[in-house]
Amino acid sequence: MRTRIKICGITGPDALVATLSAGADACGFVFFPPSPRALTPEQARPLAARAPHLLKVGLFVDADDALIEAAVAAGALGALQLQGGETPERVAAVRSRFGLPVWKAVGVKTAADVSAAARTFAGADLLLLDAKPPEGATLPGGNGLRFDWRILEGNRPSGDWGLAGGLTVETVAEAIRRTGAPLVDVSSGVEQAAGVKDIAKIAAFVEAARRA
Repeated sequence: MRTRIKICGITGPDALVATLSAGADACGFVFFPPSPRALTPEQARPLAARAPHLLKVGLFVDADDALIEAAVAAGALGALQLQGGETPERVAAVRSRFGLPVWKAVGVKTAADVSAAARTFAGADLLLLDAKPPEGATLPGGNGLRFDWRILEGNRPSGDWGLAGGLTVETVAEAIRRTGAPLVDVSSGVEQAAGVKDIAKIAAFVEAARRA
């Protein structure tokens, strides 16, 4: 099965065109103001219009329905990624209200964390396994950290899932081979500075993932 590739934190047309040209499966728009990759719904609108056939995933952190609604409309979103402390009940409510697939991102460090996340968020359409943020971090994801992939050996979620956290051009092939991840999600790993995508790295990341 071919691993799907998502380039998250797209903020400008050059990065979006690079994502499209490289043949990635999805892009991510971040609707979380503290992030250096944050967009408003109105900023997302012209980007979404450039990529009508690309899956556009909106990333939210404990967002209210009003923000999600505005982002869905402006960003032509095809999936909603909840990256904060949302409960299983909130995941279900968002899924029901907006009628879109919901991805739940969870920070993990141990095999027990993976098992607990899979049980807790069995109602999500996709479980995105990320590294736990460091103590005192202001961002729940996009910190460029990876967890020990060995915790997934014999312990992979039974539903649809993806791998995030610290993936780079240099590590993505190994990550896919070792974990069998159905989806890989990269943000800081294809940047030249926080929130500034590197066009060459986007192309190289997708190529490396496809070769794996």
